[in-house]
Amino acid sequence: MTRPFILGLTGSIGMGKSTTAAMFARRGIPIHDADAAVRRLYAAGGAGARLIADLFPDAIAEDGSVDRACLRDHVLGRPDSLARLEAAIHPLVRAEEQRFLDEHADASLVILDIPLLFETGGEARCDAVLVVTADPDVQRQRVLARPGMSEAAFAAILAKQMPDADKRARADFLIDTGLGLAGAENQVDALIERLVGAGQA
Repeated sequence: MTRPFILGLTGSIGMGKSTTAAMFARRGIPIHDADAAVRRLYAAGGAGARLIADLFPDAIAEDGSVDRACLRDHVLGRPDSLARLEAAIHPLVRAEEQRFLDEHADASLVILDIPLLFETGGEARCDAVLVVTADPDVQRQRVLARPGMSEAAFAAILAKQMPDADKRARADFLIDTGLGLAGAENQVDALIERLVGAGQA
């Protein structure tokens, strides 16, 4: 029985991962967005929101959705609380991922877009990993241009993520978005050709 080639897609903040994912999507490659799956689970009436209501009742907003800022306060620096949250939510996220894979079982290539792929051991569920990267100066300019972003917030986010150099060292494929959109598009096309056109998937 054949199955899709599963490509994990990851990259640190400001590297252009979402832009790169959109390029694959425009070329008809099915993509599972782990962050979007969590947002659905945390929405009012979502399975995740119901579980969190039991664990941390005050982390539920008036509309029934999860107040993610409040939830972060509950688990930040509290390993026991974080472990309880992950034990509740991770099976739901994995179930969403499996539904996606079942739905696209006939595809040649599918992508699992997981921001903290290496940090959570997600690479074990992939046939190969693509890391989206850029020069550190480009990354910094992009992130600090975001509304409400500060040097301190940027540093805090980086502290939670595996360094870009380590991700690049563990990657099977790289796409450098610092070369401009056209350059990234060309790299995406070349990778799809390698994985699908050459019959490897």
